Amino acid sequence: MKVLVTGAGGQVGRMLCATCPTGVDLVARTHAELDIGDGAAVRSHIEHLRPDAIINAAAYTAVDKAESEPQRARRINSEAPGHLAAGAAACGARVLHLSTDFVFDGCSSSPYRADAPTNPLSVYGKSKRDGERAVVDALPERSVIIRTAWVYAAEGKNFLNTMLRLMRERGAVRVVADQVGTPTAARPLAETLWQIVARPDIRGIHHWTDAGVASRYDFAVAIAEEGAALGLLPQTVTVAPIATEAYPTPAHRPAYSVLDKRSLAAFGLSPRHWRARLRDTLEEFSHG
Repeated sequence: MKVLVTGAGGQVGRMLCATCPTGVDLVARTHAELDIGDGAAVRSHIEHLRPDAIINAAAYTAVDKAESEPQRARRINSEAPGHLAAGAAACGARVLHLSTDFVFDGCSSSPYRADAPTNPLSVYGKSKRDGERAVVDALPERSVIIRTAWVYAAEGKNFLNTMLRLMRERGAVRVVADQVGTPTAARPLAETLWQIVARPDIRGIHHWTDAGVASRYDFAVAIAEEGAALGLLPQTVTVAPIATEAYPTPAHRPAYSVLDKRSLAAFGLSPRHWRARLRDTLEEFSHG
């Protein structure tokens, strides 16, 4: 099976490359190698490669910057997935497209089902929702949308690495306690995507994160505790909870974005708890 992975330079893309199963002919493309916002380039690339499946891990993920760069966000998050799906339709390929919890407004008090109405609060969230629609419209029978949330890895720009840096530099951090979701390690997310690639019976919109629920504050406390236990941080780091109003950002974020993962559980896919996955990821630092 030949699989094209776009966004191979990002944290999920790198993990897709690292966890690629044997027997898969992997073609990995970074943004520099394939600009998925260029429809003609995408069509030409797919016609030449003729992959069996495409995993789109490419995205414009600068949530706050998207408020002042809406056209750039839409080009990569809204238009580009449609280009990939159209190319896949022409050669008979499947598309697995990564989306986000930011398509929801956060007003729910229970985990969002995959068929729940979307109502994004930000330019980023709207661009990702429109990308989902573009994929489904172009490839309704051979596409899978996987919404995930709060993704992090040992490499890259993410909440985990920001917290580790600030905790080392300052010894104390202030973190919002009224935004609730689920931290998700990039490695098990990538492994799950490969399992879905191997299951042509899976299609439509699904949710995947690690198990459990946390606030941003809970996540930061866990980073401090697990980091200290592994000798990556001093034992004296303090984490103080604050309200979202105390840390204003250009983009509005959903206050509650826990995702209901039962639709994939029906296919035998079930996650481990986020705290165990955090420990696994932090051990990559200590072993490195």
